[in-house]
Parts: sequence; C-alpha cells; structure tokens
Amino acid sequence: MAFEGLSEKLQGVFKKLKGKGILSEADIDEAMREIKLALLEADVNFKVVKEFVANVKEKALGKEIHASLNPGQQVIKIVQDELVSLMGGTGSKLTFSPSGFTILMMVGLQGTGKTTTCGKLAAHLKTNGKNPMLAACDIYRPAAIDQLEIVGEGVGVPVYADKESKDPEAIANAAIKEAKRLGKDVLIVDTAGRLQIDEELMEELKLLKKSIRPHEILLVVDALMGQDAVNSAKGFSDALGIDGIIMTKLDGDSRGGAALSTKTVTGKPIKFIGVGEKSDALEAFHPDRMAGRILGMGDITTLIEQTTAAYDDEQAAKMEERLRKNEFTLEDFLEQMGTINKMGGLSKLVSMLPGMGANKISDDQISDGEKEFARMEAVILSMTAEERRDPKVLNASRRRRIAAGSGQPVSQVNSLVKRYDETRKLMKQFSKPGKKMRGLPNMFG
Repeated sequence: MAFEGLSEKLQGVFKKLKGKGILSEADIDEAMREIKLALLEADVNFKVVKEFVANVKEKALGKEIHASLNPGQQVIKIVQDELVSLMGGTGSKLTFSPSGFTILMMVGLQGTGKTTTCGKLAAHLKTNGKNPMLAACDIYRPAAIDQLEIVGEGVGVPVYADKESKDPEAIANAAIKEAKRLGKDVLIVDTAGRLQIDEELMEELKLLKKSIRPHEILLVVDALMGQDAVNSAKGFSDALGIDGIIMTKLDGDSRGGAALSTKTVTGKPIKFIGVGEKSDALEAFHPDRMAGRILGMGDITTLIEQTTAAYDDEQAAKMEERLRKNEFTLEDFLEQMGTINKMGGLSKLVSMLPGMGANKISDDQISDGEKEFARMEAVILSMTAEERRDPKVLNASRRRRIAAGSGQPVSQVNSLVKRYDETRKLMKQFSKPGKKMRGLPNMFG
C-alpha cells in the first residue's frame, strides 16, 4: 500500500494536535519535527522536505485561522493543502492533437515497466473512447518487440513492428503512416531504454523526437527506486524534455517518496500511476485525492469512479430487484466478489474509505485476492443448482461432498456460506425503499 508508513506517522501527529484546545509555537515546532522525520523516512527529497516543513510552519503560525476549524484541524488543513501543491496542485491530463492524430512517445530506463505501461496506457485510452495503436521501436532489448506484441494482443490493440529494421526513426515513421491508414487516432511509441542514462541513449531519443515530433513525451519511472527514480526523471527532463511522468509500482511502495518529490524536482507532473499488474491497473493521478489517502481522509471520488466503471446501472437494478424478492443467490454473491476482485481486491477498496487506510486492516480481514476468489469459485461451482439457489439445504453431508469436489477443506465451504449470509444481510439493508443501491459501495455500509 503506497504511503502506508507515512500515512500512519502523520495521522499519529495529528491525533496529538487534535487533543489540544490551543496550539503554542512549541506544539507546532514539535509537530513539524515529527512531520519532517516522517517525510524523510518516506524517502522524500531532503530539499523538498525542508521547503515543505517551512511552508507549513509559516502558515500554521500565521494569523489566518479558518473560523470553522480548531487549531489542530487548521494544521491538518495546511498540511493537506501543501501536499496537494507538492504533487502538482491539480491533475494533469494528456494533450491530444487538434488534428485528430496524436503521437505519444514513451521513454524510460530498463526495468521500469515501460513496455507493459505502453499496453496499460493503450487500454486506458481505448476505454476512454480513443482508437490507439502501438509501435515497437526498442530494437536492442532481446524480445522487446515480442513482449509488446503480447501486451498489445492482451488489450486488443494492434502493434506495428519491423523485426528486420535497426532504425527506430524509420520504424516509427512507418508506424505513423500505418496508424493513419487504419484510422487510428493515437500512436504510442515504445522506445529503447538503458540500465542508466547515457549520451548514446539521449542522442537516439533526441533524433527520434525530432523525426516524429510527438505531442507528448511520457517518462516511465519505477516508484520502488525512490530518489533514484527522481534523479532519473530529472536527467530525462533536462536532456530530452518530457511532458509528464507515469509512475509504476506505486502500489508496492509503502514509502512513496518518489511521488512526493518528482514534481518539485523536475517541474513535470505525474500524469498516471501504476497500481497493479493487470492491464487496467493504471490510474490518472490526482494530487488532491492522493493527499486525502495519505492523510487517512479516503478517496471516495476514485472509489465511485471505479465502481461505476465496473458495475453498470442495469446490473445494479437487477441486483436490487433480486434482493427485494429475497433471491440473492450464491451465484449473485460470486458475481459481486468477482467485481471486487476485478477492481483490485477488498483491501484496495477499503483503503479509499475515510479513516480506513490499509494499514488499519489486519491480514485476517483481507482476502488473498485472486487466490481467494478462485477458492470461492471452485466451491460454488461444485454445488448443484439447487444448492446455489438455496444454501439452507447445505447439511453436513452436502458440505463434505462439495469440499471433496472442489479440493477445499470443509472449513472453506463453511466460511463461504457464512460470508454469503453476512453479505446478503448487509446488502438487503441498502435495498430497502428510499435507498438506491449503486453497486459495491453499499457492501461497506
């Protein structure tokens, strides 16, 4: 979970402040020391931390106090505003050509997930009404072209490749012609990387940039690299010029220092973040929403957006009607769990709820993602149609038969039935007259 350590420490600082009716300068100094330490431990750039703490302290000691906030809440509000500013202020969207055909050039070091991200970006654009194509211009890394072709096939986006050519410019220009011929409106160009920034790499990228004149150059960096990722971003920005950053593996970085440092150090915004391995695990980056997650305020907006995308009105209406008629079956339960799994799992969804950061949920409360869903599916598919419709008929002998058929212990069958009963009761509360059920958020009360 991104920012888990930082979030926990900051919330600890704020808890102390909330308990004070009046904040002295000494109280603020102590809070600033703890915030500074928390940011440094999160691997935030030292100069960024120094400036951030100075800004917060100056405003906290200022005369402008919001009438509706107590002193502790005022400091929290200042920290929130400064975090938003630190990460860019507002979300930065892709720029598309007014002519109707846009070229996006993807750059980055080897190992950052650039080629995979090309596929995720193509999937994202496709979901949002674009008609993209991929171009394989990494002619050095073994199997790079094959990897991009596999990625493209996985998201249903065509890939232009020329395995005989050793000229990235020629390949890219041929891809542009082919994309236009096929009526595509976005071409995503996957370029070569290196283990480190060197003059040869930059010269090649500069020549390619000059040749194809991309509308945006997007740099892919690995959040797990911490300040090395920030230094890499600055190097690319200074030498090549970039328009935005896609930060991968942010879901696996509990510190998050790179995300908090990049904008200030490079002057370039983070446009997308990678939050998983699946093709749809790419999110637009919103500084205000991320600040809310860091401070334990949740991210309801993103939760609603993801739920709406995964669960349409027709499904919601159908499920609501079945609940009213008391017809919520184990097959319906499996469908609900499948939707949660598709959205990243219960832990990811709960982390977006106010006051419910992932660090506050014990391992026993969090499903083991796809493996857990596969176990539930195996159990339900081992039942007869009658048993799925009416689990009340599941006596001890039936449960033993289902356990044997699914390769799971009887305890797994019992656990599934218990979870089904709890979910059915909870969902029924939100299907009563006067309460419109809108998909999965209702499952959290």
